[in-house]
Amino acid sequence: MILDRLGKELLFFDGGMGTLLQAEGLKPGELPETWNITHADIITDIHRQYIEAGSDIVLTNTFGANALKFHDEACSLQEIVSAAVEHAKRAASQAGTGGREIYTALDVGPTGKLLKPMGDLDFENAYNAFGEVMRRGAEAGADLIHIETMSDTYELKAAVLAAKENTHLPVFVTTIFDERGKLLTGADVPAVVALLEGLRVDALGINCGLGPVQMLPVFEQILEYTSLPVIVKPNAGLPKQVKGETYYDVLPREFAGTMKEIVSQGAAVIGGCCGTTPEHIREMTKLCRGKSLKPAGEKNITMISSYGQSVCFGRDSKIIGERINPTGKKRFKQALKDHDIDYILKEGITQQDLGAHILDVNVGLPDIDEAAVMAEVVEELQSVTSLPLQIDTVDTKAMEAALRIYNGKPMVNSVSGKQESMDAVFPLIKKYGGVVIGLTLDEAGIPKTADERVAVARKIIAEAKKYGIQKKDIVIDVLAMTISSEPEGAKVTLMALKKVREELGVHTVLGVSNISFGLPNRPVINSNFYTMAMLNGLSAGIINPSSEEMMRSYYAYHALMNMDSNCEKYITRYAGASKGVRDASSGTLDMSLKAAIEKGLKEEAHHITCDMVKDKVPLDIINEHLIPALDYVGKGFEQGTVFLPQLLMSAEAAKAAFAILKDSLAESGKSSEKKDKIILATVKGDIHDIGKNIVKVLLENYGFDVIDMGKDVAPKRIAAKAKEENVQLVGLSALMTTTVVSMEDTIRLLRKNVPDCKVMVGGAVLNQEYADMIGADFYGKDAMQSVYYAQRVFAQ
Repeated sequence: MILDRLGKELLFFDGGMGTLLQAEGLKPGELPETWNITHADIITDIHRQYIEAGSDIVLTNTFGANALKFHDEACSLQEIVSAAVEHAKRAASQAGTGGREIYTALDVGPTGKLLKPMGDLDFENAYNAFGEVMRRGAEAGADLIHIETMSDTYELKAAVLAAKENTHLPVFVTTIFDERGKLLTGADVPAVVALLEGLRVDALGINCGLGPVQMLPVFEQILEYTSLPVIVKPNAGLPKQVKGETYYDVLPREFAGTMKEIVSQGAAVIGGCCGTTPEHIREMTKLCRGKSLKPAGEKNITMISSYGQSVCFGRDSKIIGERINPTGKKRFKQALKDHDIDYILKEGITQQDLGAHILDVNVGLPDIDEAAVMAEVVEELQSVTSLPLQIDTVDTKAMEAALRIYNGKPMVNSVSGKQESMDAVFPLIKKYGGVVIGLTLDEAGIPKTADERVAVARKIIAEAKKYGIQKKDIVIDVLAMTISSEPEGAKVTLMALKKVREELGVHTVLGVSNISFGLPNRPVINSNFYTMAMLNGLSAGIINPSSEEMMRSYYAYHALMNMDSNCEKYITRYAGASKGVRDASSGTLDMSLKAAIEKGLKEEAHHITCDMVKDKVPLDIINEHLIPALDYVGKGFEQGTVFLPQLLMSAEAAKAAFAILKDSLAESGKSSEKKDKIILATVKGDIHDIGKNIVKVLLENYGFDVIDMGKDVAPKRIAAKAKEENVQLVGLSALMTTTVVSMEDTIRLLRKNVPDCKVMVGGAVLNQEYADMIGADFYGKDAMQSVYYAQRVFAQ
């Protein structure tokens, strides 16, 4: 079995299937997976070439074979997958292997769609689409599942769960990072590592998008965070073109030399992606075969993540915002009863703006369906904030509902030392991943002494180990007992904090404000206890970030203990830096239309606009609020401070506001203003429309009339439409190397039929040099660049 060798000896993947299929005559727009049926001998021969070049693992020709992407009526998905596995197995039996064992990996690529709330694909529908392919592959005899070229953590989670729940095969995963070390939807390296380790994949890494040299910085970061074997599968450099032929600029010997360096740094499985040929793999295996592995080593990092960022626990203390919780909050209880999700989202955004690192989410009320509301609130919160969440519930149904749809690796509050609690919670943590809070209480209640609380913590850690849950994924809450009824409560808690950190080596958390129940002027007690708790080893305090007393304690403590480099954060906060206006009763930031759009609050943007049109001219609202808000978010996206989900939700909020303004403009007779037309299309043969759809949303919000021609669009149709509509700008998208030829054909036809029309291009396989070669006027690295180019074109 491959797991017996993984991480103990260097293993080799194959190279680019699409590259060889193009050389064999795969036509633009033809589905490569159909060749499993129509050109079986060619597929088998490609596998054989890679095996004889030294590959230990061959990928089936099934990258795009799922029910959402695959629409060929000539053959079923089952036929495609079964034939693909059979070809790889046959190649292994025919090839000269020198006695090597060859493994068949079911190759699983992305669906080509964005999941809700960014797109229109439901999480469970994505899961089902992946699940069908996984089952077919396992039934056909695949030895492992390799999920690759993933650019969205949510889709990635759906695929991994589908593999885990529908098969017993090992699961390898590689994602596609850009040169900034980000996925398309914003996740950084530690966020991806946290998610995948939480889901218990067997190996993880990076593929596609970059050449071997460009991959090095991302690869080094992966090694810094993961304890798992690391996979590296670069492209053969960057695509170029000569006389209409596409080629990659890294030759086999150069490729092998860089891969040797990658192995010396700690890669456990290596191979190639786009542009790599059997010769690349032959040179690589010849140079690297027999090299000893550098063990990954256990990274003892307590880490949680959202879709866009990670939080690593360390010397400093983190803030867990406590406001999304009905306990003692009359207004919040009413919001839950009224299903006022926007109020809850504003609470989350407020806490983020005030400095929280993590948001606690508790929606437990007697009269609501907690599982349904918890899942909805988690999903909605993740559409407007990139902060990791803490799922806070005693209802295991609600806990699982949230864990399943959570985009990342959350904190989970909580499990106790009661056997019943551990039996219910630990299987969920094992399945979905998470950092779980262990409460130091058991069947005997809450222990009176610090040593007894440490003993309960030790019991929780030991029981978790039986499920494969490591100490780094447990944070202990030693419980703060109110000093009004427990005079020694604070002293015992502080002593327990210190002992847990020093004796057990795990991180700690506390609901800090519990200490002052029943006392007057509670912030005085809370803030002083907070400082004492941090000094005794508190890793994360569940506090109200709207409390200035608590935040003063936080910033002062970190400055005093040299956990705030040059006191920068303290100075920024207290040297006259501007602060948001706070509503004294709720702690919620007052919201302008510009802020509502920037935060992606659709309902809020709608209501504020309804009020504003009573007194302000619609065009003034657009120019003074909508456009500045979109520009602010767009620049943040370019700078890497705003992520794709936030960008899209801001666009949706702007759309909600504009819907109101559109009606007012119509009444005033000013809505007949002519809009500039832009055609968007994914080129012939390519069925990935994520990039095109993102650009469409943004262009429409900036006032352009977008003619969306969809995906897999023939060059003649695009050219004819551009001529018919007298369009001055066409945007073309392609994700796969096999379809860039169609992009060039389309540009050539546009030049002939509509010579004054400008063409902008984008997609994962493109770069500036390649865009120049195929005759494009503009290459957009991201959606916002396309918007800015469109503005320049029509300004001229």
